[in-house]
Amino acid sequence: MEASAINLNNASLAALPIEAPNYDRSSVRVGIAHIGTGHFHRAHQAMYIDRLLRKGLAHEWGICGVGVMPGDWTMRDVLTDQDGLYTLILEKPDGGRDAHVIGSIIDYRYAPDDPESALELLAAPTTRIISLTITEGGYRDPDGPAFALIVEALDRRRRRGIAAPTIVSCDNIENNGEIAGRAVLANAESRDPELAEWVGDHVEFPSSMVDRITPATTLQMAEEVRRDFGVNDRWPVVAEPFAAWVLEDKFADGRPPLEQAGVLLVDDVAPYELMKLRLLNAGHQCLAYFAHLCGFEFVHEAASDPVFAEFLLAYFESEAIPTLLPVPGIDLHEFSRTLIERFSNPGVRDTVSRLCAFSSDRIPKWLLPVINDNLASDGSVRLAAAAVASWARYAEGTDEWGEPYEVVDQLADSLIPIARSQYDNPTAFIEIAAVFGDLAHQPRFVQAYGWALESLHHKGARATLEALLQ
Repeated sequence: MEASAINLNNASLAALPIEAPNYDRSSVRVGIAHIGTGHFHRAHQAMYIDRLLRKGLAHEWGICGVGVMPGDWTMRDVLTDQDGLYTLILEKPDGGRDAHVIGSIIDYRYAPDDPESALELLAAPTTRIISLTITEGGYRDPDGPAFALIVEALDRRRRRGIAAPTIVSCDNIENNGEIAGRAVLANAESRDPELAEWVGDHVEFPSSMVDRITPATTLQMAEEVRRDFGVNDRWPVVAEPFAAWVLEDKFADGRPPLEQAGVLLVDDVAPYELMKLRLLNAGHQCLAYFAHLCGFEFVHEAASDPVFAEFLLAYFESEAIPTLLPVPGIDLHEFSRTLIERFSNPGVRDTVSRLCAFSSDRIPKWLLPVINDNLASDGSVRLAAAAVASWARYAEGTDEWGEPYEVVDQLADSLIPIARSQYDNPTAFIEIAAVFGDLAHQPRFVQAYGWALESLHHKGARATLEALLQ
């Protein structure tokens, strides 16, 4: 620790050399329980609530983080030691940096150690919103720890005559409110049909679109906060300056005045949701595997390369935007150009490996819908098919110089041997129906995919990109 660095906690707030909460945190009460208090939540939703608190608003809407996974113990320890405080650093494209302390997380419960404490928090009448960032894969199992905890808490509310909460998914999934509702209802139905009926009648599940590029925190980031800002924060968060939150205005028991923090409250999130998933999220997938195969470590390095920037813009313009509905107040072509600028921000230091992880969850939700829509409308699938081929090539687990690397995916044990068999059977990878559906039986897609995969094998990633752009 730097000799001059100040430990971050309630006692040190007045002495901090950076902007700290200007409100009395002891007067803030929990109104939101958030399951999955990772870097994205702390750069996004918690930041919006902090904005309200700084305006003298929403003192009944403080956040209690809830950890449900074994690995959440680290966050528990850090937030406990730091009284829920942490530093948010915004990295500007010009190299400038802003840092301030967020104070909206005022409590934390770790369910694996003390499930009763977490349950009582979720069941409390003062907890009027339960929000989630449990990753895309977290919705696959309605019996997983997050949904089991929520449903038990809902049952306690029902039996005690306590008002139902609003459950807000903040994960990158199309129709995330509907999908969260489906998971909760499935879990409730397996326990008690009467409980499921109560949930269906009383709990609201608004959909939301969330947007802020937020890389995982590293030890280097914490060292830089000590060195550059004089604050000893064991788990700061780094993010880009841009942030957006579009939220369906459908709440069961009130809500904070989020519109006063810059949140867009709408009747229909779908156009914004599709825009974000098919441009930003799918764009990341289009870039990630080619970038990894070309040896890039950081996203901004690849996005600043003219060949990659041209490929992304071509995907946005010729394949993604034609599948989108008009988005009120947004020029999709300008949004696409802005995305390349955001991807190219050197301060964010988002890693290519982060974008390559858990692809079997991400590709089907973000990129395959673009391909399927274009197949149905006779639109182009050439570039998106090449992105899928780049994932198939990446999943072999060795780079173009023969060096091995870890493929991080919940299906890695089956994906890797299948990917390595595609030299003999070029469609082996896309024949995984659980991931790709019937794409292996779509001739236009198979032709484009097959060309790209062969080129990746014989000419390499950069030459393949250059050929695609000719």
